[in-house]
Amino acid sequence: MHESYRQCFGGASREQGAVLDAMAAELFGEGEATAAREEAVKFETVHCMQGAEGVAAVAAGLDRGERFAVAFIDIRMPPGIDGKETAKRIRELDPDINLVIVTGFSDFSPLEISRAAGPADKIFYIAKPFQAEEVVQTATALGKRWQVDRELAAAMVLLEEQKAELAANESKATHLANHDSLTDAPNRLAFMRALTDHVRGPDIFAMAMMDLDRFKLVNDTFGHLAGDELIRMVCGVVRETMQDAVPGGGFVARLGGDEFAVLIKVTGEDEAVMAVERLLLACATTFTVFGHSVQGSASAGLVIVQPGMQHDPIDVMRRADLALNESKKAGRGVVRVFDESMDESIRFRRRIEGGLSQAIANGELRLMYQPIVARDEMEVVAFEALLRWNSPEYGHISPGLFIPIAEESNLIHELGDWVLDAALATLRQWPGQYVSVNFSPRQFRRQNFVGHVVERVQRAGIEPGRLQIEITETAIFDDAERAADTLYRLRQMGFRIALDDFGTGYSSLYNIRKFALDCLKIDKSFIDGMGKERESAAIVHSIIHLGRALGMEVVAEGVETDAHLQALQLAGCSHYQGYYLARPLEAEDAAELAHERFMAPAVPGPARVELAVPGNGTEG
Repeated sequence: MHESYRQCFGGASREQGAVLDAMAAELFGEGEATAAREEAVKFETVHCMQGAEGVAAVAAGLDRGERFAVAFIDIRMPPGIDGKETAKRIRELDPDINLVIVTGFSDFSPLEISRAAGPADKIFYIAKPFQAEEVVQTATALGKRWQVDRELAAAMVLLEEQKAELAANESKATHLANHDSLTDAPNRLAFMRALTDHVRGPDIFAMAMMDLDRFKLVNDTFGHLAGDELIRMVCGVVRETMQDAVPGGGFVARLGGDEFAVLIKVTGEDEAVMAVERLLLACATTFTVFGHSVQGSASAGLVIVQPGMQHDPIDVMRRADLALNESKKAGRGVVRVFDESMDESIRFRRRIEGGLSQAIANGELRLMYQPIVARDEMEVVAFEALLRWNSPEYGHISPGLFIPIAEESNLIHELGDWVLDAALATLRQWPGQYVSVNFSPRQFRRQNFVGHVVERVQRAGIEPGRLQIEITETAIFDDAERAADTLYRLRQMGFRIALDDFGTGYSSLYNIRKFALDCLKIDKSFIDGMGKERESAAIVHSIIHLGRALGMEVVAEGVETDAHLQALQLAGCSHYQGYYLARPLEAEDAAELAHERFMAPAVPGPARVELAVPGNGTEG
């Protein structure tokens, strides 16, 4: 038997090889014959006379790091263990080896051997007497299969490592995006999310806005490092006190500077005031900062939110801030509860609401268009439509002011219809670019939102692919299942979908995979922080790589310097938008640029008055 194997795997003799080469050259030509000879498989074989010897050879090979690809095993090998037991022991040593059972007897059960030395797809059978070609072909095929399996296993290990690394990076990015780098307390973004949940919840709660008294004096006297250390110490005291004073610990966040925000579930105003007074008492102590004694003190503004009150989270924060201002005026170190008499701006908001209802009819609204430029050749591929309101009574009003008012008063649908119609009318003047239109969360939740958009696009005679629907993460994660269905239907009809302010909301790999998206828009705060904070640069790079991996466009908003542009180009960002490339343009200027198609960045000059009003991303 072993002599037969040696003849199979040892190759032809020199004389036989010469004859075979001559025949191959005559049949296929000299080149093909040489190639066939070079491709011949070389086998390195080990011959074992007994099953136990074969098991030992496999073990020794594993110890040396030289694993066997195939083992040919005879069923009957007296004396000693038989082929079935040999196969079982070899399999226990090496789960990847291919086993070939060679026998001339029929008194064995393949099923029993598979059970003992499986899996079945790694056990094969050859009957005696065998042909040399059969053995060689089996060894060749299984040897190649073994090699491929090992390469695949190595690739899977690498993939799992990359998956784990990606998950760790995502977790780290999520933590960085939601926590303050100085104190590791929740930041403004995390607080807004918690506040939104409380506002929509069924329970009464209180929100307190706190800041340190005379904090500027500490910075000016002892330096900013001492100021940072004091903030860390005060944050620790506040969080520790909250754990002791409030059931469940409440929620404490650092909003920025020396300002903190607190959420507390309470039964009424008295309980809330007592809890906040305990926080102020804990802060009113002497802190030792870098060897200096600093007397702590803080003031707080408090607002009580009853269940069912139609409050916007931003409005709750604004009211708490107004109450904080009153506590500062009252001599500091105290807490003041908000009441309507503090809010002169409420009357102003009501006047804005009344003026906005007439703004469309009076022709006071207009759209500006900011180009979106593709990386390759700086081609203008799209424009984002940005809403502006020039009120005869109040002048230029920021979208960040009147859009939230429109949402609260239900004017947002009428306003959104006007924006969509005006953008589609302007789009007809462009040679091929698409227009990106922002939709607020309330618009997105509108009954039959898809049918409404389709109707207006058809009426304008515009192809769906030339309209990009731009929404924020807040809009789609309020009701994720409904949002996924809505976006899927819009995408099926040909509309483009962009996720605005990406990275500031509920971003995660699962959510991005779940929703039908064409484009991710990186929030300008990350672009602005690229040159200042390693965290911002890391987040920008991660978003760009994520978009590329998922086949999405990535638009960087807020490109305002040459340094921004160069950093984004090196990072591989596909599209840019910002003042460094172009400010928002009037419709006529946008049409002219659309026909020119290509542009070079130019350092922007002084902005016109109406363009100096900042937007808030979603509303321009």
